[in-house]
Amino acid sequence: MSNQDNNTLKVGMVFISMIFFIFGFVTTFIITLSEPVREAFDLSFTQAALVNSAFFLTYALFSIPSGTVVKRMGYKSSIVIGLIVIAGASFLFFPAIQIESYLLFLGAIFLLAMGVVLLQTAANPYVTELGPSETASGRLNLTQSLNSIATWLAPLLIVALIIPVADADITAVAPSDLTTPFMLIGVVVLVIGIAVKMIKLPELSQEGLGNFSSTFKYKHMILGAFGIFAYVGAEVGIGTTIASYIVEPGLGGGISRELAIKFVGLYWAGAMIGRLFGAISLSDVKDKSKKHLMALGVMIWAFIVGYVTLDFTLNMALIFLGFAIANYLLMQLGTGKANKVLAIFAFIAAALAITSMLSSGRLALWTIVTIGLFNSIMFPNIFTLAVKGLERSEVGLASGIINTLVVGGAVIPPIMGAVADLAGIQYSFIVPVLCYVYIIYFALIGSNIKPTQEQTPTTTSGV
Repeated sequence: MSNQDNNTLKVGMVFISMIFFIFGFVTTFIITLSEPVREAFDLSFTQAALVNSAFFLTYALFSIPSGTVVKRMGYKSSIVIGLIVIAGASFLFFPAIQIESYLLFLGAIFLLAMGVVLLQTAANPYVTELGPSETASGRLNLTQSLNSIATWLAPLLIVALIIPVADADITAVAPSDLTTPFMLIGVVVLVIGIAVKMIKLPELSQEGLGNFSSTFKYKHMILGAFGIFAYVGAEVGIGTTIASYIVEPGLGGGISRELAIKFVGLYWAGAMIGRLFGAISLSDVKDKSKKHLMALGVMIWAFIVGYVTLDFTLNMALIFLGFAIANYLLMQLGTGKANKVLAIFAFIAAALAITSMLSSGRLALWTIVTIGLFNSIMFPNIFTLAVKGLERSEVGLASGIINTLVVGGAVIPPIMGAVADLAGIQYSFIVPVLCYVYIIYFALIGSNIKPTQEQTPTTTSGV
């Protein structure tokens, strides 16, 4: 590869990382917003849950059409369109809030999610194609780590811009308190959209005979799509339940609402730390001492994140650091293999959820919050394993199919809610445990199921 081509790929990775940051921030912002929205519009818990439903329903409806858009228009144009849609939807929140229309508010969320779906459908396969297939999982872990930085910051933004406004007046959140964050999102995303339109990004050909029917012959891709359903459902279900769970006296310790939301931020920050470790472990860096030095830097960052997120409390930052170190050491058991690391982490996540179910107090709190560390590499590893061996012309289409199953984020949380109503919130975590069991199956068995010999394509994409 020439220096010019290598520099072009680096530029592509920089800007695509910004895209991952955007849709990570927007997604977690919406997920965490349900409680403030419930207060702002004086809603029931069921009505407030429609915030997440309106967002994740779009994955079921628009992921496959988004795959068609990506194939026809290319990765760059699809990304620009997605950014413009997100910006436009963000500005639509202003009239919705001004007239206090929850229906229009949900409509804006639905439109915003359409832009996110298009971004994600284009961005994930684009990253896997930006270099050798052997390091595709490492690249996707790296960009997903930028996504996770955004998911860490989103709850903190809610605390900074929304919660204090309400607390100052000793009242519930008002609709007008929600305006500023959405206006900021709209402006920033619009500027980035214009920048992406103007710069030169690597153009990756999608020529070929690939179509939706041809992608369905890849059984490992279909099983991977259900793996995404299980992963997103478990991650979102836990993420939306943590705040309610840990404020319960006797369960998570009965902490304050503000600190509970910060622990939600720490849960998403765990995904950031784990993905940074994953990017290092699954990279093409051969020097082990260099890898360990890079991992040390991530550990220092984990301590800083825990210290800043949890009100500069040293002992809690050290606890988070301890879990982060364990995360990195357990990752080494996977010997750099995406499927082995995935299986190990799914097993650990299930064990942590079960431990939280069977305990109380700070043990229940920390074992549920630190699942975020082990969720970290699941999406990039599942996605990479699911599209491995597909024709280049099929990858964008397969991404649409896989992203359709992100609708797990709309399905699993209500199931957890139903279990919580019947048996108690503590036992709702049995649902994500079952999700992790399926992910273990996909990692060890499902990801190895290939097309039959007569269906196997004569050429491969190098993904």
